[in-house]
Amino acid sequence: MSARLLKMTTKLIAGLTLIMLGLAVGQTEAQAQAGDVRRAADGKPDLSGIWQAVGAAHWDIEPHAAYAARLDETGAIGAAPGGLGIVDGGMIPYRPEAVTRRQENFENRRTEDPEAKCYLPGVPRATYMPFPFQIVQGTNKILIAYEFASANRVVHMDPVPESPVDTWMGHSVGRWDGDTLVVDVTAFNGQTWFDRAGNHHSSALHVVERYTPVTPHHITYEATIEDPNTFTRPWKITLPLYRRMEENMQLLEFRCVEFSEELLYGHLRKQP
Repeated sequence: MSARLLKMTTKLIAGLTLIMLGLAVGQTEAQAQAGDVRRAADGKPDLSGIWQAVGAAHWDIEPHAAYAARLDETGAIGAAPGGLGIVDGGMIPYRPEAVTRRQENFENRRTEDPEAKCYLPGVPRATYMPFPFQIVQGTNKILIAYEFASANRVVHMDPVPESPVDTWMGHSVGRWDGDTLVVDVTAFNGQTWFDRAGNHHSSALHVVERYTPVTPHHITYEATIEDPNTFTRPWKITLPLYRRMEENMQLLEFRCVEFSEELLYGHLRKQP
């Protein structure tokens, strides 16, 4: 064997060794992560706990720069931080007429955002608002309770009829896909927004959520969003959720109705 051929063979063997080591390490890490995930009595991942998103999706789920508050708000306190966005591909595929409404929503967000009126936030918005939420996992039902406005919903893991009415939080039906909790959400009333930037939808909204535990303290959350009345195609958001680790952590009350009474009913006050 020539020196050149020997050198090439040595490099090839070294490269294959590195590839095999990489695959082995990746497999070991995946096995370690799967082994670290908390399990319920039935062997499924146990997602019970208090979770919270971290990021700027609350202000705008699309990529955006920081922007100033309105002139009648309180300086930097009312300003929004910039964010990289959580929409796969960057931008929401709006129909042309829906873009116009989104801009109108943004211009009137101070009074028209359902959050300002303390209305229930809907899905998926409730997941990435700057409030914690709690998952209580049973066998046939999973309860998700949100701190904002005491919103809550039940994920039905057993067969149930379709919802007879449309609601703010929709109708949630779940199933397991391996270690991923998949939740199919329908029957929305069409009155919620996705964020403070005015991103919106109609009552034809259909959301499929995926909760995938990565570690005992970290869930990858995905939501595929479909609404032919508003969007040209389905699209998806992706973000991490983190377990709140404080000792004695619990949801606190945020009954925002009393904070919104002036906005909603102040114009009805009898004038002197």
